Amino acid sequence: MCDKEKEAMSILSSSSSKLHLLLFPFMSKGHIIPFLQLAHLLLRRGMHVTLLTTPANHPFIAQSLSGADVSILDLDFPENIPGIPPGIESTDKLPSMSLFIPFVNGTKLMQPFFEEAIQTIIPKVDCIISDMFFGWTLESASKFGIPRLSFYCMSFYTMALVEDVMENGLLSLHESGDEPFTVTSFPWIRARRNEFDHPFNKLDPTGPDLDFILECKTATDNSYGMLVNSFCELEEPFVEYWNRKSQSKTWCIGPLCLAEPSKIDAGTSQKPKWRRWLDEKLTKGSPVLYVAFGSQISIPAKQLQEIAVGLEESRVSFLWVVRNAEEEPIHGFEDRVKKQGIIVREWVDQKEILEHEIVQGFLSHCGWNSVLEAICAAVPILAWPMMAEQRFNAKMLVEEIKIGLRVVCTDDGTSNGFVTNENLKSSVIKLMEGEKGKALKKVAKGVAEAAKRAAAEGGSSWHALSRLISEIQSQKEIKCSYLA
Repeated sequence: MCDKEKEAMSILSSSSSKLHLLLFPFMSKGHIIPFLQLAHLLLRRGMHVTLLTTPANHPFIAQSLSGADVSILDLDFPENIPGIPPGIESTDKLPSMSLFIPFVNGTKLMQPFFEEAIQTIIPKVDCIISDMFFGWTLESASKFGIPRLSFYCMSFYTMALVEDVMENGLLSLHESGDEPFTVTSFPWIRARRNEFDHPFNKLDPTGPDLDFILECKTATDNSYGMLVNSFCELEEPFVEYWNRKSQSKTWCIGPLCLAEPSKIDAGTSQKPKWRRWLDEKLTKGSPVLYVAFGSQISIPAKQLQEIAVGLEESRVSFLWVVRNAEEEPIHGFEDRVKKQGIIVREWVDQKEILEHEIVQGFLSHCGWNSVLEAICAAVPILAWPMMAEQRFNAKMLVEEIKIGLRVVCTDDGTSNGFVTNENLKSSVIKLMEGEKGKALKKVAKGVAEAAKRAAAEGGSSWHALSRLISEIQSQKEIKCSYLA
């Protein structure tokens, strides 16, 4: 920590004890990871941090926070959630994502354990930073007079577009989900209903999914405010729109991946096989395409085969992370491509891979964490969105930020768009070897520099967090004065 930052922290921590923040991420890798990054950031800013999780998620969190001065507290996960098999405590372990709503609603049964933790944790909790999916934590926070912040690990672009199309009834303009329409508040954007995920891909969205979304929004609107893992310079018009429309204060504090210590300089003896492979490719000057589709996506065998053939025939070097051992490409594939590519089946440090000098492209599902990590590493993205808000992340990368290409596919407007090996091959070559790819790389470097400026001392995200800390500190001091 530099002298100026130390001075700022001294001012913000003028009371006898530093602030104690309680972090509670949803049980999904895509939500847990930014919370871990947030924990690192809060520690650097002089906070005391406690993170709540469940027994099955504890090992991953403890390993990720190894050496960090963070208290980790386990809450029992409910055993009687209808439809959820015993022992399942995270969404990546669910037999099907159709069980998401029963799973997330089942977490409400944790409320008594959550409230017990609030009362017993020492020192007293000054602020609760709760996952956006845990709207029920607002009731508990209010009960104990503790400010609650709702944490959103998604883009303002997505939130703004959904808000605008719902407010202006744009989803019901056309019978066909493939018919484009102009987004009212952003007239340069053309969208289709089939670009939205369920339930917004329906003419008249209804049902438990919408009920859950509205429940989360209501909790956020009635909370102290919301934190968003993004930075203003990345999506300025959408941040401004959201600040005009939102009923709660919003702090833009990302990209949080920059708060996590880099592991790129780890010693040779600690390097995993895939890191040594990347080093060899660097020595040979052979640019690598990183291929990964996140922890939630299960890719059908027929599509896996097309990916394998497309990568092989592109002749581009690649590092492909598969979700689990069951996802095997095609017989004999690994032997044939052993000089060209490597398949990795264990959990990897994606940030470390993207930061490696030889990685020059990323074939991605466009989960928000992956997008931010690629942005910060200045790696262009070959976008292949598959679920949730990923289509809008991809749309923003290609149309707004201009650091990505869309995979050419027979997309039918749903998450089932099939990609042939020929289309994948041509998309990979275009990104890794074409003039378009070189242009994207140049833009990506500028965006990466903007991200680092935002997160650094004096940047927009740094100032946003400072303002938040100051507000919570003032509230604590006022409460202490009142009690005295």
